[in-house]
Amino acid sequence: MSLLKIEESDGKNYIVDVNPATLEVLDRVPLDDDAEVRRKVERAYRAFPNWSGLDFEQRAEIVSKAGQIILDELDEITTLISKEQGKPLIEAITADVMVAVDLISFYSKRGQELVQEYEIPLHLFKFVKKSKIVPRPLGVVAVISPWNYPFAIPMSGIVFALLAGNTVVFKPASDTPLIGLKIKDIFDKAGLPSGVLEVTVTRGTLAEKYLCAPPIRKVIFTGSTEVGKRILKRCADNIIPVVAELGGKDPMIVFDDADLEAAASGAVWGAFTNAGQVCASVERLYVHERIAKDFIDLVVEKTKKMKVGNGLDPSTDMGPLVNESQLKTVSEHVMEAVQKGAKVLFGGTRIENLPGYFYAPTVLVNVDHSMTCMREETFGPTLPIMTFKDEDEAVRLANDTKYGLTASVWTRDLKRGERVSKKIEAGSVMVNDHATSYGITDTPWQGMKESGIGRSHSDDGFREFLFPQHINVEQIQIRNKPWGYPYSKEKYELFALAQRIVFKKGAFQKFADLYKLVEEIRKNQKFRDMLKSIR
Repeated sequence: MSLLKIEESDGKNYIVDVNPATLEVLDRVPLDDDAEVRRKVERAYRAFPNWSGLDFEQRAEIVSKAGQIILDELDEITTLISKEQGKPLIEAITADVMVAVDLISFYSKRGQELVQEYEIPLHLFKFVKKSKIVPRPLGVVAVISPWNYPFAIPMSGIVFALLAGNTVVFKPASDTPLIGLKIKDIFDKAGLPSGVLEVTVTRGTLAEKYLCAPPIRKVIFTGSTEVGKRILKRCADNIIPVVAELGGKDPMIVFDDADLEAAASGAVWGAFTNAGQVCASVERLYVHERIAKDFIDLVVEKTKKMKVGNGLDPSTDMGPLVNESQLKTVSEHVMEAVQKGAKVLFGGTRIENLPGYFYAPTVLVNVDHSMTCMREETFGPTLPIMTFKDEDEAVRLANDTKYGLTASVWTRDLKRGERVSKKIEAGSVMVNDHATSYGITDTPWQGMKESGIGRSHSDDGFREFLFPQHINVEQIQIRNKPWGYPYSKEKYELFALAQRIVFKKGAFQKFADLYKLVEEIRKNQKFRDMLKSIR
């Protein structure tokens, strides 16, 4: 939870936006009050008919122009991300901006196919009826996004929503309001009509009040499991569907045949990228006991070489945590682990000679599943390592969690990598890589268990913003439907015989039932009259 700093001036409340690396005040951003949040939702609602009425190509042209503006203003955007959120510039450009521009570039073309209506090939009624699916935009979509990837994550929802024909009310995280306002500025410059994208910088309580109620038609939420559960309950009261990407406690499994150099590098990057503030980061590592010592030595060696500092320095490997609250959580997890017998091989302390919220990248051993650092999401630069004896134990340990977002398996035996991956309870499992699957925009991003519901990215993620309306047309008019009134014993027997003929297995029995049906029709005048009545 963020320790939100608020000031009041001229009867209005302001967020005091702070650079987490230097603690300097970047800006004071006005908070929308109750009336303003409500007005922005209403504006998005009024803008929906015109926006959804445009052709896909017209919507895609504006969204594509936004992508070009991002590229034109690349340095300004990455600098803002680094200043406001703290991550190094290279992570701002690769993990935040590139994800957004790739999504825009690919789905501004690919989306055309996904919004097209298509026919369902019927089997039982194919001679008399035709069914089609008509993908329709939902209406006003709320996007509530976190601070760890303040550009990529909200843009993923916003871009899909706009291309699909929805309007959007976007609430950026309170720790990164300037990036949220920058996203609005980009789409304004691209010529997005008024009201189609509204950005509200407001308190969480007001966001939940207005963004989890009509006229909102869907909520796209990324954040903690705790807040996600609260939003799901709010939306349930109004039957509003939610796509929720929540917490993770993602395991990395290193087998004894793994490339140790590659696996150690993957572990260090996977644990400490974005200062560990990644829902898909390596939060638990399990290494085969046969290679544990050599592997751990390599991990510690690589961790020691990391440069921690201000993300605006191009040579910085790891920046600060986003706020004091996050720093406190990481410290508590490490201290509790040590008190229970864990050993710190490197790090384990706040970096006092830097002015911001810096915590040293930390490698822990002698950990077990009784410790909070192995059970709850730390969301910080910690790498707790355990050993395992065999494949079954590795899988059991990996699945011993309430979360199920991502995982990774490291081995030279790719068949084993896939076999083990299929046993792990996670939405995405990578073999010989970790945490990068969010950047593969044409694959689904999803969670199992308490890591969330629904999907983002991929065609499945795009379809989350469309309602697949079914339309059925009777092409050959049947005036008196055989299943309609009046009911009779003969009609029941006719349907019973017909179903046995169509669905029952066994050629001999089908022939016998067909013969019986023909005989009944021949002998029974009511049967003949009933069949004649079907026109």
